[in-house]
Amino acid sequence: MDFRPVDEIGPPWSFPLRGELRELAVASRLLDGNPLHDPSVRPLWVYLPPAYGEMPEERFPTIYVLQGMTGQLDMWRNRAPFRRNPIELYDQLFADPSTPPAILVFVDCWTSLGGSQFLDSPGTGPYHSYLCEEVVPTIDSAFRTLCSPEHRGVAGKSSGGYGAMITPLLRPDLFSALASHAGDALFEYCYLSDIPHAVRSLRDHYQGSFDRFWEDFRARPGVSKATDSALINIYCMAACYSPGADGRPDLPFDPRTGEMISDVWDRWLSWDPVRLVAARPEAARGLRAVYLDGGTRDEFFLDVGAVAFKAALERLGVASVHLELFEGGHGGIERRYPLGIRHLAGALAVG
Repeated sequence: MDFRPVDEIGPPWSFPLRGELRELAVASRLLDGNPLHDPSVRPLWVYLPPAYGEMPEERFPTIYVLQGMTGQLDMWRNRAPFRRNPIELYDQLFADPSTPPAILVFVDCWTSLGGSQFLDSPGTGPYHSYLCEEVVPTIDSAFRTLCSPEHRGVAGKSSGGYGAMITPLLRPDLFSALASHAGDALFEYCYLSDIPHAVRSLRDHYQGSFDRFWEDFRARPGVSKATDSALINIYCMAACYSPGADGRPDLPFDPRTGEMISDVWDRWLSWDPVRLVAARPEAARGLRAVYLDGGTRDEFFLDVGAVAFKAALERLGVASVHLELFEGGHGGIERRYPLGIRHLAGALAVG
């Protein structure tokens, strides 16, 4: 037996890329000193389609790709059985000459609470500003991009889909198109069901205290108890949507009794993409392309949220909304990701 070069390994262990994936790291000034003491040096991956090398004088649209809750950048290489991983799926897409070429930028906004919702918050850090004020100009200065909102989009799944929905509404000067796969929307459906599970778990295992939960959680392998996911999700969302003056989350419910705290819950609802559309109508009307999808068995009813988000846009006269509902749940839907990217690539290549 002899050793062979690793690049000779092909499917199913790897699918050689037609384009190029550049794995970079950036030091963020904005994330330095963040409230969770999470790293300020972050990985940043840039996928260049085959056309980038073939047409050295051309500039290209850019699509920023956001991960879901608990996602960190290296997870894009995760492979499901008998499937290509997301990076390979995107490369397969852009190897097809019928797909307009675009640069993909994979952004890491992970936090030690699980995520950031791509917002600025004193509970997690300035991740919205990191994306918009640091990552975007860095990419535009280092690569041959078309540096205008008409040629810049954002895509993601779950919490990444949430980030995709709200970022162009908050920064229409930077982004004009979005693709959201099962993005968090219609909060009364996608979040409320976690609250009774969290209340029961806090009562039965942690004496009603999130501090006791985090102490236990950080002393053992991550997400090793059945109740971890609901507790992490609710606490992290509160840190993003309803941080207190001291940065600690204001919970939208009483952890002892489960009773809702209406003024805090209202703060959450103000960040619901369905409601944010109505609050930012001019930004919504400026969207060039919107791709939405969701599984009809999504465990968090995010297919319902996608329908509501589409309806909110259409009430403002936004006609460029494409919605697909498919048979499936919330997980294992990476096959859908290239569909959203293809839709955006076509729209962002125009004019």
